[in-house]
Amino acid sequence: MDFGWLKRMMPRGLYGRAALILLVPIVTLQIVVSGQILQRYFQEVAGQMSEALALDLALVASEVGPGGSAEAVADALEIKIVETAAAEVQDRRRFYDLTGIEAIRVLRRQLPGLLAVDLVTDWRNPLIVVETEEGPVALSVARQRMSASNPHQLLVLMVFFGLLLTWVAYLFLRNQLKPIKRLAAAAEAFGMGRVEPYTPSGATEVRSAGRAFLDMRARIEAMIAQRTLMLSGVSHDLRTPLTRMKLGLSMLEDGPEVTDLRRDVEEMEMLLATFLDFARGEALDDPAPTDPVGLVRALVADTLRGGGEVDLVAPETAEPVMLRPQAVRRCLSNLIGNALRYGRRARVTVSLPERALRITVEDDGPGIPAARREEAMQPFARLDAARNQDKGSGVGLGLAIARDIAQRHGGSLTLADSEALGGLRVELVLPRQASLSSQAASVS
Repeated sequence: MDFGWLKRMMPRGLYGRAALILLVPIVTLQIVVSGQILQRYFQEVAGQMSEALALDLALVASEVGPGGSAEAVADALEIKIVETAAAEVQDRRRFYDLTGIEAIRVLRRQLPGLLAVDLVTDWRNPLIVVETEEGPVALSVARQRMSASNPHQLLVLMVFFGLLLTWVAYLFLRNQLKPIKRLAAAAEAFGMGRVEPYTPSGATEVRSAGRAFLDMRARIEAMIAQRTLMLSGVSHDLRTPLTRMKLGLSMLEDGPEVTDLRRDVEEMEMLLATFLDFARGEALDDPAPTDPVGLVRALVADTLRGGGEVDLVAPETAEPVMLRPQAVRRCLSNLIGNALRYGRRARVTVSLPERALRITVEDDGPGIPAARREEAMQPFARLDAARNQDKGSGVGLGLAIARDIAQRHGGSLTLADSEALGGLRVELVLPRQASLSSQAASVS
């Protein structure tokens, strides 16, 4: 049996699922107890009281006629003989009068001469029409003689205290869920490169998970710091002999071999700088309110000054967004550089949907086959068969650095075919939930 539809109907959030776990037993208990009350309290009690009333009504009906003492008997039994058109009285009851169903059923069984029961005209004193020797007689009795008075009060109390206890349980449950949400927020922030203060709290299991997270975060930070320090030292140590090599080559006479050696040294410097940028990807700048359109426009202007052919499609203004400006600039610089490396023309498009910042970079180059796009974003991947090498070989870290920066913003980087230019289309999507307006709302 397929229960997929049930899973789709279930709440996805922790609060919703906890509330469901809390409410289902309470509602089920209310239904079961209410059913028992309706069966026993409404039916059995009302039936027994109606049986006793049927005997009294039969006695009064038997005394109606010449020589009878119907008035005296009715007064003694607290029953009134009503002077009304008894023939016009019909069976009537309100739709929610559950005890009335049982009362009418018992009276018809126990009182053969019963013609009609009117529970609507005067709810407190219903009319009962009985056939006698003198014809139909209308009798009025107190409703409390047919069924217990105010039977709905018990149900009202059950619902009221059920809601009250549910609210109390929700307050306790919310206090237990807060530490879990704080832990999830701290883990999500760390995944985006932010270290937020966090102190374990809550139940023992949640505290254990919180301490494990803090230990893991400390180990990762120490590993990142150690790796960055090591690579910085390696970079410094390698730059020294490279500088000596460049100095030595500059003193030699120009020639084909010397030119090739100089090009090799420059490529080694470029490889070293690019690798160091990739290794330092965790050390991003701090988030700051940034105008995304202004940032992209300045980067495109720098590219145009360098001789690149880049078109910009963007709105005039945009609301500032919390970004790491230097990291995003490095990401876009890599994307635009790749576009101009493998194509002659690039186009940068900036759009701002409701909850995201979308920047696309397109080129008119050969593109990347769909089957190899995931491979292209891996570190040191160089798809020489797919991308031409007319403008120099790359290191294979441009897309990897760009995707790493996108993920550390909580965004994504995807590759597709460019319908406008015919080459590669790279789409960078960053969330906008941390805009200035939402930040101000959170502070207030």
